[in-house]
Amino acid sequence: MFSSVSYPTFLLSVILALVGSVALFPQPWLIWRPEWIGLLVFYWVFRAPHHFGIFFAAVMGLVLDVIESATLGVNMLAMAVVAFLVLTTHQRLRMFPLPQQCLMVFLLLGINQMLVHFIKQVLGDTQSGFAYLWPALTSAVAWPLVSLVFDTLNRKLR
Repeated sequence: MFSSVSYPTFLLSVILALVGSVALFPQPWLIWRPEWIGLLVFYWVFRAPHHFGIFFAAVMGLVLDVIESATLGVNMLAMAVVAFLVLTTHQRLRMFPLPQQCLMVFLLLGINQMLVHFIKQVLGDTQSGFAYLWPALTSAVAWPLVSLVFDTLNRKLR
């Protein structure tokens, strides 16, 4: 879609995603916080697959592991899987209208959340239920705004 990438927009999006990932929320609201790093990976791999790919996603996942004090590599693997899935479907994703893109965001970030949840379960976490999927849902709801804002910034700053 873009012939070139605005690196100021890229840096701004990384900073905003990192701030959003560590922003203080009241404890009951934490399960509703969107997966900002996941949205960032989805956006840049979707919009500029020739510039951003699995390595970018793995690095962002590693940063998320450090931010969350999670076992190193858990989010790294999950984000790399998301990037791989976006790369394999990005041609089709471009043809989808916005509601279907939101559904794909939910599905791919849901896979991310399921993978992280599964690995944490294997490592001994006792959390059960499907509450871990709420961030994927809120990320899908946030996708139109994220996409609009960063598309506009990328066009203006390019």
